[in-house]
Amino acid sequence: MTTFQELAASRREWIETVLKPWCMAAPLSQLRRAEMEWDDIAGRVDPEATLWTWAWSRFPDLMHEGISGVNETSPVCVTLKDSTTLSGFPDGRKSKRGQLFLFKASADGSSRMEELGPVSIDDMATVERIDDA
Repeated sequence: MTTFQELAASRREWIETVLKPWCMAAPLSQLRRAEMEWDDIAGRVDPEATLWTWAWSRFPDLMHEGISGVNETSPVCVTLKDSTTLSGFPDGRKSKRGQLFLFKASADGSSRMEELGPVSIDDMATVERIDDA
C-alpha cells in the first residue's frame, strides 16, 4: 500500500469481509469479549451501532435496514434451539448486549404488557416477522 486511499480501502474491505461476518456468527461470550476491546478492534465507533447491530443481523427479520439495534415496529416469532417459541414486539431499549426482550399484551385481557426474556442470542434458532394481515 502506497497511498492513504489504499489503506482506507483495505480497512473498509476488512470490516466488510472479516469483522461483520464474524459478528454475525460469534457466540455471545466472544461478542462480549470483543465489546471490551472494540476501540482497538473497530476504532472509535459505538459498539451498539456496529458490533451488536451486526450480531443481531444474523436474524434479518429482527432488523430495519439502515437503523442500528432491533426493530421494534413489527411483532416477531422467535424460535429457540430447544423449539420453544416466543412472540411479541422486540423491546429495543432493553435488548442489549445479546439479550433479546419482547413484550406482548397480557393474556388476562387487561391493558398490561407482559415482558418475555431475556433470551440469549446463542439460544435463538430463527426469528420471523409476523404479518399483521
